[in-house]
Amino acid sequence: MSSTLLTRPGSTGSARRNPAIGMWVVLIGQLMLVLDATIVNVALPHIASDLHFGSASLSWVLNAYSLAFGGMLLLGGRLGDVLGRRRVFMTGLSLFTLASLAGGLAQAPWELVTSRAVQGVGAALSAPSVLALIATNAPNEAARNRALAAFAVISSAGAALGLMLGGALTDLVSWRWTMFVNVPIGLTVLLLVPGLVTETARRHGRFDFIGAASATAAAVSIVWTVINAPEHGWGSARTIGGFVLGGALLAVLAVTERRHPHPLLRPALLRSRQRIAGLISMAAVYGGMLATFFLTVQLLAHQFDYSPLRSGVAFLPVPIGVFTMSRLAPRLVVRVGPAPLIAAGAASVLIAMGLLLGVDSSTTYESGVFPSLLLMGLGMGASFMPITVLALNGVEPEHTGAASGLLQTMQQLGGAVGLAVVASVYAGHRSSGFDSALQAGYGAATVLAALALASGVTLLAHRRLATG
Repeated sequence: MSSTLLTRPGSTGSARRNPAIGMWVVLIGQLMLVLDATIVNVALPHIASDLHFGSASLSWVLNAYSLAFGGMLLLGGRLGDVLGRRRVFMTGLSLFTLASLAGGLAQAPWELVTSRAVQGVGAALSAPSVLALIATNAPNEAARNRALAAFAVISSAGAALGLMLGGALTDLVSWRWTMFVNVPIGLTVLLLVPGLVTETARRHGRFDFIGAASATAAAVSIVWTVINAPEHGWGSARTIGGFVLGGALLAVLAVTERRHPHPLLRPALLRSRQRIAGLISMAAVYGGMLATFFLTVQLLAHQFDYSPLRSGVAFLPVPIGVFTMSRLAPRLVVRVGPAPLIAAGAASVLIAMGLLLGVDSSTTYESGVFPSLLLMGLGMGASFMPITVLALNGVEPEHTGAASGLLQTMQQLGGAVGLAVVASVYAGHRSSGFDSALQAGYGAATVLAALALASGVTLLAHRRLATG
């Protein structure tokens, strides 16, 4: 593992009193951002009834957050590198907390959707700085690996925890508390961070405005197109045009980054085949995970007639599996390296999704759903931490914000693409019956898991060539 990650730039903020506690406080902020990707899922029927959403507009309660979050992550990472990660983290978290309060108070559909979009902007500013603050505040490699393992747990189990928390709050209090719950947590983190976390040194130089604009616009164009493709059709002129526009903007970004002296996205980050394979695995696993959660929520509601609270609790095997593997992953990464863990984790997720293909009207939760979700949690717990290690390995401290932004951009884009594709497949087969639609959706999610495994196998092949 590169020693460059352990080098800490000079402090520009208050003296660090306890870096270990400071890293955990930052990770609590990250958990809040991840939870909000799914916390409103099981509350959607209640939201629709209370605010009088139409069936077409209701999906934007989820999509507005994903669109803003995925679209602005690279910009958030670059701003942290230039202006200071702690400052940008706190700015984004403040915006996220205020938007959460506004969302909980919303009285009309446009107010809630706008609040969710602003939440996404705040999350995009904050999230890339989390890994950077961990890497630069860790007192030693062991502490850094523990923090990276905790980050991996949050990234992989946070979506399931969001479903559980959202179901509990909706059933026991009100859907509005899926928004309000962020306020006390956000304020606590904002109060504690200045005294516990050291500010990172700023990276001086000209800001890459063209790179920032093209990267953000490309990500927004791609996410927007994927989200709307099920409605307009994957072969429609609007969908094709959206992908063409996104591709053209990516081409502008590529040309700009090669020429700019201080690029938004350093081309060197994409020269590592191992890093690219890890990023593909992250996108595919996360996309398949969110898609599987979407389908399983439908299964629990339609076939088992579960309440929001019971549906949320039904996802408990996922965080159990993740937490179990998170205890082992840091030591296994040191012993065998990231590649075998990523491949094994992806294989576990693939098997879990394959088992769900056999779910039908005769399947019980205990026999069909529980073991699959547990196996999925184990696989994600095994793969997310080593993927994070690969993403940051060999990256200079002043560029960790950009590397973190790239990792989380792939995660969010993978989630948006995977969910949109699988939801489209599921909706397209609904006329053939619920069982047929469910199996088709799980089949599409299984393809995503197979892609993650294929990428993990290339990591193993590269590892053998390097040691052979």
